[in-house]
Amino acid sequence: MSRIGRMPIPLPSGVEVTQQGATLSVKGPLGTLARTIHPEMVVEREEGELRVVRPSDEPRHRALHGLTRTLVNNMVVGVTTGFTKGLEISGVGYRAQLQGTKLVLALGYSHPVEVDPPEGISFQVETPTRLAVVGADKELVGQIAAYIRSRRKPEPYKGKGIRYAGEQILRKAGKAGKVGTGK
Repeated sequence: MSRIGRMPIPLPSGVEVTQQGATLSVKGPLGTLARTIHPEMVVEREEGELRVVRPSDEPRHRALHGLTRTLVNNMVVGVTTGFTKGLEISGVGYRAQLQGTKLVLALGYSHPVEVDPPEGISFQVETPTRLAVVGADKELVGQIAAYIRSRRKPEPYKGKGIRYAGEQILRKAGKAGKVGTGK
């Protein structure tokens, strides 16, 4: 059996799980998330925990087993504690600031880059060069962080741009210039 798929999903107090057909809805202190799970996967509720059960040992069902369990667990964790993705900005004059809920980035272009947060996502600017994307939906947090990073990806020569917190950028050596006598 799948090691991940057979692990139970603990349900903290204050989290409600409802299932209508293939749609699973999880409601908690940070909001409500809904997802359509594969109709062959069964989510069973036992005292204080959820279990994902697969119908057979076919390779297709084994693949869906761990995936479904992880997606449901991410929903439960998202509505209780939420997810955060950190970003770092490096470069002279590059900075971020909040205007209301909108994120405004100065990235060396002739215009500021504005990012409106979708529903369920918020931005936190710790310093002008460090920011975080916060929300309950793990996929959406990652997608918005990737979108912000794509506005100015880190370049390999000076390392300027937006990178994920802790991301290592492979640096390249620049032009060496003329070496030797040049005959």
